Amino acid sequence: STKMTRDQMRQTIERYHAGCNGADKAEIMACFTTDAVHYFPPGTKSAPWRGANVIADKWVWCVDNWIPVDLGPGLEQPETGEAVVEWTHWRTKDSSYLRGDEWYVFDNDSDLITTIRAYFAAEWGPNLKKAKFQI
Repeated sequence: STKMTRDQMRQTIERYHAGCNGADKAEIMACFTTDAVHYFPPGTKSAPWRGANVIADKWVWCVDNWIPVDLGPGLEQPETGEAVVEWTHWRTKDSSYLRGDEWYVFDNDSDLITTIRAYFAAEWGPNLKKAKFQI
């Protein structure tokens, strides 16, 4: 395939997040290669998530239980097949939220996501109500 455009990269990321928020397993899986990996910061339970099926199942569970996600600004780099976006997870069951970003790598042939590396803006703990960027 030819290199993805910035718009195509953003559309895939937005499709993935829409699938997550809608708890739509098929929509989530359609954004990933079958062997994709979603990494999280150290200490995150059950991470990393390996495979499109596992990634989709885990996000469906998360959204069913507590997390809609708002997507923020991003930077897409078609030259390298990489992108980064900010996000906010709204943990509605305990009225808390978590901010962070995700770094994406896309497959050159399929234009699907092969890797996501998530980073939290601040350390997360069970008693913390807000985790956001600190300057």
